[in-house]
Amino acid sequence: MNKVITCISCPLGCLLEVELFDDKVANVSGNSCVKGIAYAEIECINPKRIVTTTVRVENGDFPVVSVKTQEAIPKDKIFDCINSLKDVCVNAPVKIGDIVLENVAETGVNIIATRKC
Repeated sequence: MNKVITCISCPLGCLLEVELFDDKVANVSGNSCVKGIAYAEIECINPKRIVTTTVRVENGDFPVVSVKTQEAIPKDKIFDCINSLKDVCVNAPVKIGDIVLENVAETGVNIIATRKC
């Protein structure tokens, strides 16, 4: 089976043709750098994403603070991640990098603040 994907590992945006065999990447073509090969393997076998959103803040200068996953999580866990955050409310002050929620959606990845408030 073949898949065509656009690489987002660097600014070039190469159009990659990925050959899959037995649910494994057999060949990657169209890449201008080695990052394309690694991206194709992750994207076709186990796609992951960084999730960004906001959570509510009490006693702060702003009603919400921006947060993100500390690292990419499996794409199929994104909705579980967002659902885990819908009732989260943190108390000010919040610093960049503060852990807002540990082990979101049982991924082993923490949610961290991306701004202070």
